[in-house]
Amino acid sequence: MPEISKWYVVHTYSGYENKVATNIEKIVENRKMHDLILEVKVPTEIVTEIKDEQKKEVERKIFPGYVVVKLAVEYSDKEGEENVLKVPDETWHAIRYTRGVTGFVGPDGKPVPLTADEVKKLGL
Repeated sequence: MPEISKWYVVHTYSGYENKVATNIEKIVENRKMHDLILEVKVPTEIVTEIKDEQKKEVERKIFPGYVVVKLAVEYSDKEGEENVLKVPDETWHAIRYTRGVTGFVGPDGKPVPLTADEVKKLGL
């Protein structure tokens, strides 16, 4: 099992965040990918809304249209990229081709991990 893991952002169709998270979790179970896809989260926050002069606490998505996933990563085996971390192909394909996923956040759909500060701000 790879010892290094990073958080990545996956773009989804708006309104499908929870369904995509559930679909990814099912893939983990069915394909026994527990050691590759470690966590799946839809970042939410509790906010107070005032409607008809009544306060109500509701859970709201922090980033509508996005799901964050914690993935085991490995060092690239390409010539000249020996010190570059990458998402294993099996993991990339499993997530990228999940129903409702439009791609990873990053240049040309290549996954870029969240920074330590971003992870901390999200409370992950």
